[in-house]
Amino acid sequence: MRPDPVPQPTTAVAAAPPLRARRRRPLSVGRAARGSVPYLLVAPVVIAIGAVLGYPLYHLVTLSFQRYGLAELIQHHGEWIGLDNYRSVLADSVFWDTLVRTLVFTAVNVGLTMVLGMLIALLLARLAGPVRILLMAGLVLVWAMPAVVAVQVWYWMTNFQNGVVNYLLTQLRLGDFEQHDWYATTFSKLAMVTLLIVWGALPFVAISMYAGLAQVPRELVQAAQIDGASPWRVFRDITLPTLKPIVFILTSLSIIWDFGVFTQPYLLIGSAHVDSSNYLMGVYVYIEGYAHSDFGRGAAISMLMLLIVAALSVVYVRGKVRMEEIT
Repeated sequence: MRPDPVPQPTTAVAAAPPLRARRRRPLSVGRAARGSVPYLLVAPVVIAIGAVLGYPLYHLVTLSFQRYGLAELIQHHGEWIGLDNYRSVLADSVFWDTLVRTLVFTAVNVGLTMVLGMLIALLLARLAGPVRILLMAGLVLVWAMPAVVAVQVWYWMTNFQNGVVNYLLTQLRLGDFEQHDWYATTFSKLAMVTLLIVWGALPFVAISMYAGLAQVPRELVQAAQIDGASPWRVFRDITLPTLKPIVFILTSLSIIWDFGVFTQPYLLIGSAHVDSSNYLMGVYVYIEGYAHSDFGRGAAISMLMLLIVAALSVVYVRGKVRMEEIT
């Protein structure tokens, strides 16, 4: 007699019920209020910026399309001439020469400021505490000095009659600099302006980079040194990548500041010696708009400068976004 086969256990597989589409909850008043909080926090800033910049910008755009001289200023009414101011400016060779000169001037200023600022920041990181404090105090005093005062001090130092620079260079036997005029040529004038601007901009850049050096991982630096990496290799592969966001921001701000600089070149060169051979864009718009009392043409130049600065800002924003995407 054959034994009955042992029944095998069976597993019942229940079909999973189909997933129901998640129903979106209706937008309640509370959720809408919570979602609008960021916009409400930003709204005062946007309104303030719009109130402070909106009307002047609108008035500047309107003025650039008008013939607006002294007669129109007295009458408080300009003559609408469309794009004539822009055509006049873009057809003027002085504008293009000034633009090229300003771009070169800006590149030199920004390059010197960033390189020297980086070197000073690295020096600050290696100095002893008391010496570092003294150096940073001196940097803060330079940064706090008003531009007009800095121009007067710089002009006194470089005066060809009794300037201390000529005296020191002569005493150090670096040449005969007695009665040497540092403002005799266009190149030397702009070189003096460059030194003054770099001198005034170094404190902000150096202190900002020194603060960024605190973010450099010490473990990576020590590991690289143990592996035999040279100081330049440590700086290139570890320090500089860490400081890259700060360097990018400082470079962008320096470009914007140096492109429209006015006080230092106008006062240091002197109003009597300012001419088309040493114009920078900030001085050029002042001469065309106010000295020549052609406010419509000056407004057109200002708008072109604004467009150039806006283009530089777009480059900055795009670069910042790309850096954030990579990190």
